[in-house]
Amino acid sequence: MTTTTVPTLYDWAGGSEALNRLTVRFYEHVAHDALLAPVFAHMGADHPAHVAAFLGEVLGGPTSYSAEHGGHPHMIRQHLERHLTQGMRRQWVQLLLATADELGLPDDPEFRSALVGYLEWGSRLAVINSQPGAAVTEHAPMPKWGWGEVKGPYIGG
Repeated sequence: MTTTTVPTLYDWAGGSEALNRLTVRFYEHVAHDALLAPVFAHMGADHPAHVAAFLGEVLGGPTSYSAEHGGHPHMIRQHLERHLTQGMRRQWVQLLLATADELGLPDDPEFRSALVGYLEWGSRLAVINSQPGAAVTEHAPMPKWGWGEVKGPYIGG
């Protein structure tokens, strides 16, 4: 009997190299986007690498973001009081997916469905956590996304 190992989304995407290429190119596009450029104007040169590490961990890769930056609570802190809108969120998701297409990340339906599912879920949390009164749950676990994830219903955090 043969056992087949199902790769993580991280491995299927191409690992850290692919995610770093994605975030570097994505933030190059962001710099020229009228809606998103002001939101990210203050970000340092290391921002794309941090986002790639976060995405990598969420998609089943190394836990370096948690080890080096503080995991999901740290990411939530980055969104506090940013007052993000649904328009900004939609543009962020659309531009990231267009960049994935541009760079030739896997476009099979299963991978893209899982990626879109996480981006929709995570970006909606970012909007919620950017509004007045949002707070960080200090020990919130890092989201883990795989093939066909279903989360919910939203209960905060």
